[in-house]
Amino acid sequence: MKHPVTVRPDVNVCTTADAPSPSASGRRQFLASAGKAGALVAGAALAGAPAILRAQTVPIRIGYWPVAAGLPFYAAIEAGYFKQAGLDVQAIKFAGAQQVMEAMLSGRADGSANGTGAGNLAIGEIAQPGLFKIFATNPSNARYVLDEFLVPKDSAIKSIAELKGKKVASGPGIQNVTLAKTVLERAGATGATVIELPIGQHVAALAAGQVDAVYTLEPTGTVGRMSNVTRVLESGVIAKYILGDPQAPWHGGAAALTTDFIKKHPIETKKYIAAYTRGIELIRTNPNLARPYLKGYTAIEGALTNEVPLASYMLYNEFKPSDIAYFQKFYDLFVDKGIFASRVMVESLLYKG
Repeated sequence: MKHPVTVRPDVNVCTTADAPSPSASGRRQFLASAGKAGALVAGAALAGAPAILRAQTVPIRIGYWPVAAGLPFYAAIEAGYFKQAGLDVQAIKFAGAQQVMEAMLSGRADGSANGTGAGNLAIGEIAQPGLFKIFATNPSNARYVLDEFLVPKDSAIKSIAELKGKKVASGPGIQNVTLAKTVLERAGATGATVIELPIGQHVAALAAGQVDAVYTLEPTGTVGRMSNVTRVLESGVIAKYILGDPQAPWHGGAAALTTDFIKKHPIETKKYIAAYTRGIELIRTNPNLARPYLKGYTAIEGALTNEVPLASYMLYNEFKPSDIAYFQKFYDLFVDKGIFASRVMVESLLYKG
């Protein structure tokens, strides 16, 4: 994994001990001359240095977890978009989206990459109103696949309804658990037991027979299928069972920056979003060139990168009223389930530019 490195030029310091001591009457003149000379030398050195070295860079700490939806972030790092913008972006890997949100809440992270649960982010917003602004989401559905239920390859189970009374694993965090339980409930799989399990363990848990199915996110389905261990029971389940339309955009993940960072560093904010947008445009225009950047950030690498279904991406200035309405419907589910103590309004969370 590559990360931009901030290089600081060495500074040569000349002290008065290196020169003959002036008389008391000439000491002030000597110091003034030395100061001017030092300023001229420093100015000349900086004038010949690259622009990135002339100003101290601001570290931008971004939390992510290893899902395919984070591809724009991975691409912006590996393709050098952040570095070209003169930014020091630090990628911090977490086991789940909830940990990313907690890091933003505690000030240990300045933002999140795509794939971070939008529901998890909303919990941080309730805990600390005005915590962040979303500048890109990764809407998924039956066409742009991210969410899915998997079962062992040889399982006799043919539908989610047949998971009635079964043991089902979900990714960690309140968003994954709530969605898994709700889909099972609405699909008629009453009595199913949902347990949290790190996403990297889903395929192994199915192979070992520890669970009957998993609610998971790509690239897990691709890993299991290409390993000849699992098969997809149904994909695009949130759009179908939560939003009511298999083709509806489920804005389940979001890239965001904390409002504290945005206020303190407006120039870096705009540069960061512009460089991140280049990552999104790369996926839109040349997905095959972007796919290899999944390596090192997810469990996918090599030839498997060509098999992973990609989510769609939507920037803050591309939202239509219908997109906000579907996003709000997703958030309102957590109010209905008693997860959110108050209603979170999507429109107030979007970055305004």
